Amino acid sequence: MSRSTTDSASSAALPTPKERRRLREALALSEEQVAEAMGVTKATVKSWETGRSEPRGRKLDAYAKLLGASGAPLPEDPLPADPPAAEPRTQPRPPGRRPPERDSPRERDRPSADSPLDAPATRTEHPSTAGCATERTTERTTEPMRASSPAPAARPGVSKPSERLKPAPDANPAPDAPPVTPAPSVDPAPALTPEEAFDALYAHAAPGLVHQTYLLTGRRRLSRESVEHAFHHAWQHWPEVAVDADPVGWVRAAAYEYALSPWHRFRRAHKHPDAPPTEANRRALLGALLELPPPYRRTVLLYDGLGLDLPETAAETEASTPAAANRLLHARTVLARRLPELSEPEELHRRLGTLVAEAPTTTLPPARAVRTGSEHRTRTWTRAVLWVTAALIGVTGFTAATAPTRYIPVNAPGETVNGVPVRGGPQKLSPEDLELRDALRSRPNPGPERLVPVAE
Repeated sequence: MSRSTTDSASSAALPTPKERRRLREALALSEEQVAEAMGVTKATVKSWETGRSEPRGRKLDAYAKLLGASGAPLPEDPLPADPPAAEPRTQPRPPGRRPPERDSPRERDRPSADSPLDAPATRTEHPSTAGCATERTTERTTEPMRASSPAPAARPGVSKPSERLKPAPDANPAPDAPPVTPAPSVDPAPALTPEEAFDALYAHAAPGLVHQTYLLTGRRRLSRESVEHAFHHAWQHWPEVAVDADPVGWVRAAAYEYALSPWHRFRRAHKHPDAPPTEANRRALLGALLELPPPYRRTVLLYDGLGLDLPETAAETEASTPAAANRLLHARTVLARRLPELSEPEELHRRLGTLVAEAPTTTLPPARAVRTGSEHRTRTWTRAVLWVTAALIGVTGFTAATAPTRYIPVNAPGETVNGVPVRGGPQKLSPEDLELRDALRSRPNPGPERLVPVAE
């Protein structure tokens, strides 16, 4: 088997980047310990867990064995069945939530008070974080079948869809049992073109992301600009976004990074926030959020507003899980000090969830205009880079052609220092001296000829 085939087979058994972080923390390993065991740097391990790069060759197999994922691939979302009890962790956690009233569908899906904040409990995600619903439904439907079906020898833990859906043969079939009729084959849905897939992602996630970015910045114009910039960036890197496990999270991270950039404070249009809402409760909560530092504001919005768990929040904010937990604790403390009715985590989660779930009112340009603008901006930057490069080459060539080929020293005239005349060397000729010198050189000598001795 060639090396490329081995890498592809091992990469299929490697979990998603968010799952890699969760598995490492479940094993009570730090990034330094994993880096020392793998023979790489800590930055490389962080890039593996954020999805910026992937291990290859022997390091890929060793990394999969270290995480315990060399067998069947783990699902990204927890299954509906009761998950096993999570191992105790050493990192600090925010205080647990009180058991809420299980009335609404959102509250029924929240974890109980005994479960830690970073436990993989079943939860309800905001529509903007749902991602591709068809892929998640397929994973949850076929996962129990995958566990019960034998895996092929070439790729352990992964079976073909046709093999997973076949019923297991009965060892002792009944004599009067009717023959099993195979289910009719269903034609797969036609594949979407990149433009159609991008348009579907834009229509699904853009309105909610504009509203979330407004809660982070308090500026409607900046929130719309941030989402458009994020989708421009996503279309430029569409091959990467199309295969990402959470494309909405990819775009959301880009929009949040642009919206929270400190350089916007120097722009006059985004220097001051917009007018606060007219409703008192929304105005007070939004004002308290905007008083938090940007990293804390983003953490509490992702965790209590969108319903992400603690490892996912830490991965999206590019922080460690203990750091994300400490930011969440600090943000909750500040919000409770500002609004005493939000001292309970469940009440804060309910208020933020209601604020995030509000219908956005901002009108966005069509997806085609966003794609066209991204392509136009790419062409503009490419042409600008080419013109600057050509100008630099021209200036360099002109300088090389006109530069002297040897050094010509400068004969500086003597100067008088502290009244002391210049020592040695001829004095500078005056205009009269120059005129006399030219006259003597041009006229013949009228005097007697020079006497030459003659030998007798």
